[in-house]
Amino acid sequence: GVFLVELAKFGFSNITGIDYSPSAIQLSGSIIEKEGLSNIKLKVEDFLNLSTKLSGFHICIDKGTFDAISLNPDNAIEKRKQYVKSLSGALNVKGFFLITSCNWTKEELLDEFSEGFELFEELPTPTFSFGGRSGNSVTALVFQKT
Repeated sequence: GVFLVELAKFGFSNITGIDYSPSAIQLSGSIIEKEGLSNIKLKVEDFLNLSTKLSGFHICIDKGTFDAISLNPDNAIEKRKQYVKSLSGALNVKGFFLITSCNWTKEELLDEFSEGFELFEELPTPTFSFGGRSGNSVTALVFQKT
């Protein structure tokens, strides 16, 4: 909910937040209500089994869902493929997908989203150095649906 509130404060409108957990949606709803915002819709949805009502988006933002799906011990590879399929159905052609991941590198995400998406931009993230090498603990990419 806090992330959606920040988007609204920056002037974004027609915002939809989804989660498979009714209690997460309820918590987000109370945050949004406390902020007095009315341009944010919340829906209980399983991203791997989206209803057809969730389509036509210009931008989709993921800040942990793909990571969580990837850690599922039950057929994670198939669930990642279903995620990409659901994402493709939710986004308009030329729509943007922003993903922040603490589990996947840029190269791995490029591979996961190679079908139907192209890299638009890599967003800067904090770096760290250890043993003479530098790296990132977070990857943030913007893809565009082709």
